[in-house]
Amino acid sequence: MVSVNAGAAWAKQLFPVVGSAGMTALRVGLAALMLLLAVRPWRSLPSREDARNLLVYGVMLGLMNLLIYGAFARIPIGIAVAIEVTGPLAVVILSSRRARDFAWVACAALGLGLLLPLQTDTVALDPLGVACALGAAFCWAMYIVYGKRVSSLRGADAVAWGMLAASVFAVPVGVAQAGAALFTPAMLGGGLLVALLSSAIPYTLEMMALARLPRRVFGILVSAGPALAALAGYLMLGESLTGMQWAAICLVIFASAGAAATARGSE
Repeated sequence: MVSVNAGAAWAKQLFPVVGSAGMTALRVGLAALMLLLAVRPWRSLPSREDARNLLVYGVMLGLMNLLIYGAFARIPIGIAVAIEVTGPLAVVILSSRRARDFAWVACAALGLGLLLPLQTDTVALDPLGVACALGAAFCWAMYIVYGKRVSSLRGADAVAWGMLAASVFAVPVGVAQAGAALFTPAMLGGGLLVALLSSAIPYTLEMMALARLPRRVFGILVSAGPALAALAGYLMLGESLTGMQWAAICLVIFASAGAAATARGSE
């Protein structure tokens, strides 16, 4: 979570040059190349069922990256991640199905209600940015579900195959937006750092975690994401949040951690 949010803040600084989709293309494309060279997943080809799951996992990964970077371009990254983390929260809630979990849903809904652009004052958020973050939340939920299904593959094979599928989906979109600006030495260097911090390192660590941790424990850890993202945005980008926005982020974190902690079973 520290790595991915530091990478997100660094990536946002490069949006004025290549746009959010262009930065996504660099992040996902370079991460896929690094993982393919390091892991060489073709040495052990997946089964047909695993290949289908890997395809969905990869497409969700690519779309999640496009959408969350689209959100980062329009709203503070701490708020975007607070909205996005409702995806893992939904996974926990749906896998538990107990009446008291509606309390966590209500808590998260209250937090989102404080964040959504329903106001008319100066802190109202860009509606498109919020919509992108909500779309990324759905993709993150699917990423967890399908990531769990392929986490038994050898080593980091699942991440390498998934990142390849994500790059086939996301890179053409980024190239269409940014064009030749993507391939300057400065942008390739910046993209390489983002790919390491935001994709290659954290997704490999997440896959290792999914293979070893129950989903509820994973959800508790992920719930810290909005606070870390807001901190990265403040330290690296100077993004200051209002007291109300911090309260909303805390409500979403509390809902995510509480739902994960009380979820039944070890799935």
